[in-house]
Parts: sequence; C-alpha cells; structure tokens
Amino acid sequence: MMTYNFDEIIQRKETNCLKYDALETYFKSPGLLPLWVADMDFRTPDFIMEAIRERAQHEILGYTFKPESYFNAIIGWMKRRHDWDIQKEWISFSPGVVAGLTMGIETFSKPGDGVVVQPPVYFPFFDCVKGTKRRLIENPLKLVNGRYTFDLDDLKAKIDSNTKLLLLCNPQNPGGMVWTREELEGLTRVCTKNNIMIISDEIHSDLIYKGHKHIPIATLSEEVKENCMITMAPSKTFNVAGLSSSLVIIPNKNKFARYERHLGVGHLGMGNIFGSIALEAAYTHGDNWLDQLLSYLWDNYLLLESFVEKHLPRVKVMKPEGTYLVWLDFTDYKMKNEELMKFTIEQAQLALNDGGRFGTGGEGWLRINIGCPRSTLEEALNRLGKAFK
Repeated sequence: MMTYNFDEIIQRKETNCLKYDALETYFKSPGLLPLWVADMDFRTPDFIMEAIRERAQHEILGYTFKPESYFNAIIGWMKRRHDWDIQKEWISFSPGVVAGLTMGIETFSKPGDGVVVQPPVYFPFFDCVKGTKRRLIENPLKLVNGRYTFDLDDLKAKIDSNTKLLLLCNPQNPGGMVWTREELEGLTRVCTKNNIMIISDEIHSDLIYKGHKHIPIATLSEEVKENCMITMAPSKTFNVAGLSSSLVIIPNKNKFARYERHLGVGHLGMGNIFGSIALEAAYTHGDNWLDQLLSYLWDNYLLLESFVEKHLPRVKVMKPEGTYLVWLDFTDYKMKNEELMKFTIEQAQLALNDGGRFGTGGEGWLRINIGCPRSTLEEALNRLGKAFK
C-alpha cells in the first residue's frame, strides 16, 4: 500500500492560485499566510494526475461524452464510502456545487418563492437565493453545548405555503457538523409535511472523522428521496476544485428530467474532458489516499485544539466532525468582525475567513483551513498566539 507525504511543501505562488496570488486583492496585503480558500495545499493524488497526463497525450481535445466507467465509478464510490445504492439514471452534472444549487433553485421554484437557509453557513447560499430573486428565509442554527443543531420550532414559525425549498449544508460549513440521523429525520419531517423540497450540498461528505457517519439525505425515507436533490464533487476530497466538475443526484424521474432540461439550456452538461477523467480516477482509486488524508487532517486538528487550549484560552474551538475547516469563536474579545479581521491581518499576518460573511451567528468568529502541511499550520498558530498574547 502506497504511503503519501502530506508534509510536503508545494509552491503555489505565481500559478494564478486564488488562495495565494489574490491575497492583495482580497486582503489588501500580499504577504499573509493564507488559510482561507477551501482548497488544500496537498499534492493532487498521483492516480488522478497520471490519468490526466495519459489523456493529454492524445492531442485532440474535442467534444466528449461521459463513458459507462464514469457512472460506475460514482456508483461504486457511493456504495463503498456511504453504503448508498444509487442508479445511473439519477446522476446528472454541474460545473460546480454552487452552480448546481443555483440551477436547482431556478428549476424547482420561481421568483418570489421562499427558500430556507440555515446560517451561519457557506456564504454563496445567500447569493444563490438573492441572485435568483427568491425570498430568503433565515432559520439560524442553535448553538447547544458547543455544537450546532437545527432550530425546528423557528423553522415551523417562519415557513408558509409559499416556501418551496430548503438549502441544506451536510456536512455543515463552517461548523463541521456531520448531521445525525435523528437531526436529519426531524428536519425532513417538517419539510415533508410542508412539501418543501431539500437541495442538499454534500460536497464535504467524504471528509468524515472517526465516530461519525455521513447520511445522504435521500436515504432517510422514500418521501425524502422523491423530493430532494443532492450536489457532490470530488473537488474538496481530492483537491481538484480547478477542474469545475460536480455531480448532481436526483432520484425522482420527473424532477431529474426538469433539471436536465434546465442544464441543457446553457449547454452545460458536457463538462470538460479532464474534470470527468479526474472524477472517475478519484472515485475508482481514491480510498487509500483518502483514508491517509483523514488521519493527517485529524492530527492537524488535534494540534490546533491543543495549541488553542494552551495559548489562546479565550478562544473556543468548535470540534469538527467532518471537513478540513475549523470554526473559531473569538467573541470573548468583544471585537466586531471588521476589527477582528483587521487585527488578524495586521498583527498575525494571517488570511482567515471573516465569520460575518457566513451570516447570523458568525459575528466574532473566524474560519481556518487546516488542509495544509503541519509546518504551515504550526506557523499559522504561532502567529495567532503571538498576536493575541
């Protein structure tokens, strides 16, 4: 079994890398240590790069279609990693998860319809709703014993007959919750009773730590399966976000056909050659690499947890159950987000994510990306510790 080296430092500057080369644009400072954009600083796995190189040797990059092996790779991966039996006829495409969410909103609702979003949450959710002229309904998560959970009483109070969709983030970003079966059953009961379709962003579904299990929303019941849409991708798991290839799973035949028609209007369904090849290689050969990655990421988290406890006792860490993103609570410092970000940039020379962008509940929080070599994380933590000391 091959052993992978996640300690390797790979130079990403001057590659048009958003995470490194756009620091001055976003933070007005080019010299920061970046732990903000949600991609990893690890080498894209060898089995993916080899598949891409092999195809690149054929020097015609014309129109292509997705072969049977592409669908078989997805079906096999879902069965092995999530114990989920899916069918080829459920699998569609999107250039990205956010694009899929947006097309889902456009397909299954109309302008003015209500769409539920549960902040603090991945900030493009808000853009998807507002940009399509739907009515944003905020159902903030509850913070209970250092962990988020759904506020179902608030949800029931806010929805009405014009509420058509709920955008679910599972696993949750930025908190790292892997929603339990009990939590998901409670949420889906409310949605089923009120005929609210769930569009579930499950892009982090492979990044699950020991003791937790990702539950695809479609597996909860026949009623939920027939009234949901799931978006997934290998992009976070295997560090191939630049290939813009995601998958959409819609078990309901009529809803699948409606989404496919919408996808076809923009001629988006073909995707790109190398994105399809990377996805197939990842889902065919990626198990060993992912298992080693998860072990490394967890050790990174334990390093962060220990450091914060020792050197930043006023900061609370939300323990992630999945993802390589960690949610840090700086509210004890009584700093507004603008002030907190300014301090972190100027004093710690770090680029982290502003918690305020994640909506209600994000004030006074920062998100840090631990998907990096341990030496990078150690440097970031030392900077943070010195700045707040």
